[in-house]
Order: sequence, then C-alpha cells, then structure tokens
Amino acid sequence: MDRSLSTRQILKFHIEAGADECIADQPLDRFRDAPAIDRAAPAPAGPDASLQGAWAMAAKAGSLDELRLALESFDGCSLKKTATNLVFGDGGPKSRIVLIGEAPGAEEDRQGIPFVGPSGKLLDRMLRSIGLDRKSVFISNTVYWRPPGNRNPTTAEMAVCLPFVERMIELIDPDVLVAMGGPAAKALLAQSEGVSKLRGKWFTFSTPRLASPIAATAIFHPAYLLRSPLQKRAAWKDMVAIKGKLDSF
Repeated sequence: MDRSLSTRQILKFHIEAGADECIADQPLDRFRDAPAIDRAAPAPAGPDASLQGAWAMAAKAGSLDELRLALESFDGCSLKKTATNLVFGDGGPKSRIVLIGEAPGAEEDRQGIPFVGPSGKLLDRMLRSIGLDRKSVFISNTVYWRPPGNRNPTTAEMAVCLPFVERMIELIDPDVLVAMGGPAAKALLAQSEGVSKLRGKWFTFSTPRLASPIAATAIFHPAYLLRSPLQKRAAWKDMVAIKGKLDSF
C-alpha cells in the first residue's frame, strides 16, 4: 500500500502546526547582524537606505495622520509585503499614556487595529481597572505589520519601524510610556533584562525632539498573562503603580 502523504495532507499538517503562510522559496537568515539603532539623532549616518528613509519620513510628520500616511507609503519594512493591513494605533492623539506592545497578531492584521484579539480584551480590562479606556490612552506596537505566522519581529524589523514609533510618541507627548513585553522594553527603554526584572521600576524615555523626558516603565504583555495567569497579581500591582504615576503629574 502506498503510504506516501498527498500534497493536501502535507498542507493540512503544516496548517495545523501553525505554518499558515508561504513567504518565499528560499530560506531567509534572520540571525544576520541588524543595523544599529541610533537614538541620538533623527537620522543615522549608516549606509542602510531603508533606515535612513524611515528617519527622514518620520521626522517630517507633523501629526499622527501625517505619520500614518508616511507609513502607508513606506516600503522599507519587509513585513508590509506579507501583511493584510497596516496596524497603526488606536486611541486619543493627546493621551496622557502610551502603551507599546510587540507586534500585531492575526486579528489585528485583519482589522487594522492593535490589540483587538484575546490579549486586547484582557488589556481593556486592565485599563478599566484603573479608570482608563481606549479613548484615554494610545496603543500601538514596535512594528506596524503582522510578522508571518505570528513569529517575533526581528531586530532589523523593529529597528526600521523605531523612527515611526519614536515620532508617534513625540507627537502625542504623553506623561507615561508603558512598554508591554520584552521586545518593546528592549527597544524603548534600552534595557537588556527581562520584564520580570524591569517591571515595577521607572525609567525615562527621551528623544532630541521631546521637550522633556517621559516617565517609562515595563509590564507583562497581556498575551503572556493569558498563558501565565499566576502573574496577574503582579500585573495588577503594575497597573496601580501606573495610575499612581499619572496622578502624580
């Protein structure tokens, strides 16, 4: 009896395993050295054209609407080629608090809105616990397009999106910046430790365009809390601390 698998059976196996997208015929080395992130100036002096273009386009944006338009025309991030929608941000343009997560997921990619899946529903409850909602905060991610198969964004992908993330924060100029999860904390807070060691501590976020540094902290990503419900007690303490920081201004 022929025991070989049919093409349909092989495809079904990969889908059930979570590999739901075909990206390219040739493998991509994602461990190559990524371009360095220069946080000291609006435009880096390095040779990477995409990163230079990102800094230049982001710097020209004078509003969140202009920044969104710039991202829609920006082709320097490879994630745009495989995503369905740009996932820019959600919330008030002059919010007192900005929350930055890691990357859009499948549902976010479909709707073009960050944090609308299960982790987003948990985030909504976390915000309500301290008297906030989506109209009083601004939510976004370190990258603006969904990584294929919900993989983690690479350092290079976050680097090329960082100019837009920083410009977004500058335009909103909040009192508090919250990095949700390890990748966001590393990108925004320039810290190498994990969130479990960073949470509960306060840092400062600054750029040359900001009038003054912004109080910043890190919390567990809501998706992590769904997988690790025992950490919700710590997350509640973090939310209370964020509320206290907001009240101190």
